[in-house]
Amino acid sequence: MAPRTLSGAGVPILVTVSSRGTITATTPVDAYIAGLGRALTGPGRKKADLLAEARDGLEDATEALEADGLTRWDAEQQAVADFGQLAEVVPGYRAELGYAQGRRTAVLLCLVMLAQPVIWHEGSWPWNQHEDGSGPAAVFLNQLVELAGVLSIIGAALAIVACGAGIRLPAVRNRATRATGIFSLLSSALVGMTAVCMGLSGPSSSVGLGNMVWVTGFVVAPLAVVSFSARRCLHLA
Repeated sequence: MAPRTLSGAGVPILVTVSSRGTITATTPVDAYIAGLGRALTGPGRKKADLLAEARDGLEDATEALEADGLTRWDAEQQAVADFGQLAEVVPGYRAELGYAQGRRTAVLLCLVMLAQPVIWHEGSWPWNQHEDGSGPAAVFLNQLVELAGVLSIIGAALAIVACGAGIRLPAVRNRATRATGIFSLLSSALVGMTAVCMGLSGPSSSVGLGNMVWVTGFVVAPLAVVSFSARRCLHLA
């Protein structure tokens, strides 16, 4: 017999009958946790912790209902029903994952920006061996990347606080994840583009292209990781 999906407390229960007549079924709690897991995306460790907490809560409720005289199956169905439909509980879990993703993104941005003073220290790397005749454009780009770096570090620190203790405040809680994602994307774009311009501003085109290897490895690639994490913030916001 082909598998059939039954409905219990709003949670699908897969029942399969083998050729020997053996019946296997996913319990209501297992089906609920599986559905919750499919509905959630975000940091893997945080997601696993949330799912474990949900399962523990459902199992505790099941045991309490069993003690009141319900069968295991009926107790699980009642525990799932009391826990709430997936459409009701997913937004809350999604927000928690968003805060975790926001903190991760802010930490990544802060670490990348803290490394920039070393990376851009004049005379230390091939792309910033500026001659005395360096034009005003090079000076402007250097000042711009320094300013953007300082502002990004300050913004990242604020985002870490906002996505942590700050979520206790409703005004912050409703905006922290999205604001962190947008700020991180803008910071990454500004610093990345400035870095590319600085890398290409060598005294000759061949030197400029050679500088791009260093700029890509030390600046563009790390900022691409930050940008990817920031996009996940926006997806979860």
